Amino acid sequence: MAMDTLLTKLLRIRYPILLAAMDLVADARLTVAVSEAGGFGILGGGYGDADWLERELALIAKMRGVREFPFGVGFITWSIRDRPALLDQALAAKPDAVWLSFGDPAPFVEKIKAAGALLICQVQTEAMARDAVSKGADIIVAQGTEAGGHGMSRGALTLVPAIVDAVGDRVPVALAGGVADGRGLAAALMLGAQGVTLGTRFYACEEAAGHPNAKALIVAASGEDTVRSTVFDILRKKVWPAQYTGRCLANEYTRKWVGREDELINQIGAESRGYLAARDRGDFNIAAVIAGECAGLIHDVRTAAEIMRSMTEQANELMTTHRLRIESMFLRESERQVVATA
Repeated sequence: MAMDTLLTKLLRIRYPILLAAMDLVADARLTVAVSEAGGFGILGGGYGDADWLERELALIAKMRGVREFPFGVGFITWSIRDRPALLDQALAAKPDAVWLSFGDPAPFVEKIKAAGALLICQVQTEAMARDAVSKGADIIVAQGTEAGGHGMSRGALTLVPAIVDAVGDRVPVALAGGVADGRGLAAALMLGAQGVTLGTRFYACEEAAGHPNAKALIVAASGEDTVRSTVFDILRKKVWPAQYTGRCLANEYTRKWVGREDELINQIGAESRGYLAARDRGDFNIAAVIAGECAGLIHDVRTAAEIMRSMTEQANELMTTHRLRIESMFLRESERQVVATA
């Protein structure tokens, strides 16, 4: 059963579910799998690897030559600020939307709109949402602190309705953070969102480009097994604005260094080399698995199509059941009123 919202109509999709633009994990295979299952796949351009982007866009173009489907491309905003050719490279592939995160979208809006693409902006506060809409955002992704990867401190339960109120009903809002099943999708819609964005749940799926060991750890984790810190940014030598920390699964390495970041910086040479080597060999006792609190709701590695189907079926069932309960409650109340006035 399709789920029609303003978001589905704008993106021409069957279900109000977006793939988060996870750096490198959201590759062409996963992007296409999500789109073909009725959601909106977004290629994770992240920090911007031109060779990777060229290869993955070519794969998408090849598959679109066989069958049409919508898709988007996502970037951390300062990657295209520093290397404008990356945006040109993405727009040449004719995406239906471009997702920008963690920076000012204004310098890129005109070029994105001229290429016929929608602009999706991920934000973490009401002020950011209003600013993005004023600069031309067509869709807002409201990211709660529950999400994996970089973000801020507001929880989605209060953030999403506040952003919905801030931007009005002309710009659809998608909830990001904490959603892994139909309960989360139904809750997002009840909060006023027009859909959801999934990162961790799609990380732990068959088509995702993540390491099998990382997927297994997500399946085994609980929500308490995640931590927000700057440790993995320090080790990757990625400098982020102070307000953003990153959520990942806690491991031996993060437990060792959280709270000792200054000491880690002083030893960065050897520690960074060891970290990157561990990541390459799939040793996640050292390397970070970037995942959110919803890991505790994920119990298997499934295909993207299976995830989409079970999530939408559960959400539809929950919303139908809730509507019937409300109708039944009103009916009983009206019966009591008749008796009282008899």
